[in-house]
Amino acid sequence: MLLKVEYHGLRKYLKLQPGFSYGSFIEEVKNKFGIPLSIELLFLDDSDTVVDEEVIHDILEANPNICLLAKDVEEFTPTGSSTPNSSRDAQSLDVEMSSLSQAHQSSVAEGAHTFAADDAAEMAKKIVQEALEKNAGGEDVMEEYRRSKTLTHNTRRHLVNILVSHMVEKHGRIPVRMQREKYGLGIVTLFPNLRDPFSTKGYEHFYDGASGTGYLAWRLKTVQRKVTKRSENSPQGALQGGPCLKRSFTAEQQADGDAVREAISLLLHSSDDSVIRSKMRETFQHRHQLVHNPEMTTEVLKMYPRFLDVKGLIHQDFTLLFGAETSSKLLEKWDSAFKCKIIEEARCLTQTHTVRHLLMSAENQDAEPSAGKQIYSIFHCSFKQNCTTAIQKKLGH
Repeated sequence: MLLKVEYHGLRKYLKLQPGFSYGSFIEEVKNKFGIPLSIELLFLDDSDTVVDEEVIHDILEANPNICLLAKDVEEFTPTGSSTPNSSRDAQSLDVEMSSLSQAHQSSVAEGAHTFAADDAAEMAKKIVQEALEKNAGGEDVMEEYRRSKTLTHNTRRHLVNILVSHMVEKHGRIPVRMQREKYGLGIVTLFPNLRDPFSTKGYEHFYDGASGTGYLAWRLKTVQRKVTKRSENSPQGALQGGPCLKRSFTAEQQADGDAVREAISLLLHSSDDSVIRSKMRETFQHRHQLVHNPEMTTEVLKMYPRFLDVKGLIHQDFTLLFGAETSSKLLEKWDSAFKCKIIEEARCLTQTHTVRHLLMSAENQDAEPSAGKQIYSIFHCSFKQNCTTAIQKKLGH
């Protein structure tokens, strides 16, 4: 592969062999630029973040067109370090300027800086708050803080896990330093009591850009290692799973024969949510068989129309089929991962009155949140057998 490297203002291409080591990479850089072997080098990416041996392959995979900046370790000065002459520079201002004018200019500059900082903090707070509100466990985190004005160790870990998952989903496996710092700032702005009063910015324990450490950084490294191992161990070939895969499930005693017909009749006329949920659980196996019958999939909503007016029934079926832990991920990732893909596929269905109504509701920003999830029922029950591969690719099953 070809990689651009810059050293002392000069850029050159390096040709690296597949599976190269960090040591061979450094040796190639020194040979290319004629750097003595005794000189120690470090490398920075576009955001002036140090690229070390652990992440270099991930960074090149994510951005093969990046230009790494090589610097001598002895000459390297971290960005943002204070300059010792700043106080003398301030004292060298024109002594003839009146004290009133100095105070006014200082006040204006300080006010502008404060406004920009407050604006950035508010934006970061909004990002963190929205991530928690969309996650199934986020409300529990905010409720615990409202109640106790702090977070326990386990809840803090849950907070970090939620935000790292959201960060990776929005910005990829290797989010830039600015994004990591934004989430750290958002945490201490939303939860002021979590701010560290003894640090410069207050959120370095969540993410310290200078050292690349903190709860968010450590969790990101864990996620990256898991993804790498999973990609190495996953067999190449056809995707596993999909809507047509027959799965075993654990449920209560299931109705059959006449009992199914009686339950369906009761579901059509009952207005008691508890009775509806109970009968839906008893008839789950019957619906499961309909879904896997290509000739009957379109009949599911005709036999079980309560999916359209009783909230939680789709989630109940998912829980019976996949278990509580897996089914909760559907709700956690719905708005950010599933909704737009389901709507895109639903446009390809036969445009019945129900489908058109649900599409209009889902595309309307003021629609009820359940509208998008109802579309999943239409989509799941109406798609034909020849669309299975497309569904697998788009939903990642």
